Amino acid sequence: MTTSSAPSSATSAVASMSQHEQVVFCHDRETGLRAIIGIYSTALGPALGGTRFYPYASEEAALSDVLRLSKGMAYKNAVAGLDLGGGKAVIIGDPATDKTPELLRAYGRFVESLGGRYVTACDVGTYVADMDVVSETTRFATGRSEANGGAGDSSVLTAYGVFQGQRACAQHLWGKPTLEGRTVGIAGVGKVGHILAGHLLEDGAKVVVTDVNQDAVAALRSAHPEVEVVADTAALVRSDIDVYAPCALGGALDEQTVAALQATVVCGGANNQLVTEGPGGTADQLKARGITYAPDFLVNAGGVIQVSDELHGFDFERAKKAATAIFDHTLEVLRTADAHGSTPAAAADHIAEERMAAKAAGGIWLPAR
Repeated sequence: MTTSSAPSSATSAVASMSQHEQVVFCHDRETGLRAIIGIYSTALGPALGGTRFYPYASEEAALSDVLRLSKGMAYKNAVAGLDLGGGKAVIIGDPATDKTPELLRAYGRFVESLGGRYVTACDVGTYVADMDVVSETTRFATGRSEANGGAGDSSVLTAYGVFQGQRACAQHLWGKPTLEGRTVGIAGVGKVGHILAGHLLEDGAKVVVTDVNQDAVAALRSAHPEVEVVADTAALVRSDIDVYAPCALGGALDEQTVAALQATVVCGGANNQLVTEGPGGTADQLKARGITYAPDFLVNAGGVIQVSDELHGFDFERAKKAATAIFDHTLEVLRTADAHGSTPAAAADHIAEERMAAKAAGGIWLPAR
């Protein structure tokens, strides 16, 4: 097992642009493991973020992804009010052919070697069963199965948190924390979208959905036959809806979608919804059209709240109470944006940066001796 905290010459230019605390390259010859762990900040506590198993075209592409994702986790955890820093890991390879128990255990040993500065969980290409295997060689794996002392499926509180974000948007715009009488369009009714639809229907909302996976649509309609279905996302965004909830892939808010969107609110569980970030980007385009955008990394934080509770011995009700606070955090972001004439995305970034900066004087997080 070998490790290096310095990138190869091919990727040093990318790494030098980052303000990350630590980037660790991991290679285990016996299992073929190639992984990178990125720790953006531990100002608020141990860096928590999932492990992505993906067949990157190059090490440079993997590094670029882990730097971006770990920074995003730092902001997500900070704006959600968690005493956790931000980190992420990527394993380079095809999970369908390269993933083995031996490789996952080797990866767990690298996580363990950081002494708790990085705590892992599931992400694209990794699942609860994988975290059970990783936990055989590290104390710092969350997202484990309930049988193994973990939180199980994190989509439960992810959907609940998105619902709380939607309630906050309703309070901010319409004066009441409810979607009763409103129409919500959900793009993607996998685990998160399916559960979210149930919350909305119980709250008295009308729900319209679409998904490329017809089995997912059929499962939702079987549970909730009152749900309406449209052909595709293009039809959904042009529908007469009050709230648009992207709950599938990233990049949901491209220029064409923003231009066609009939909703007053965008609040969904998908990651990385804004195609272009920063000044002049997608958030500004939404604001110009009078559409309130609830930042995805805030409202979908219920999943990370759920798995982070494992660090204290998992208790679902305690985790649910913490996820309920997404309502208050979303209201804070929306009110801050209004007060400063900024977009909610910029306001959320500012709040996260202020929280990290306030604790940064304490230095990096170190495990207890």
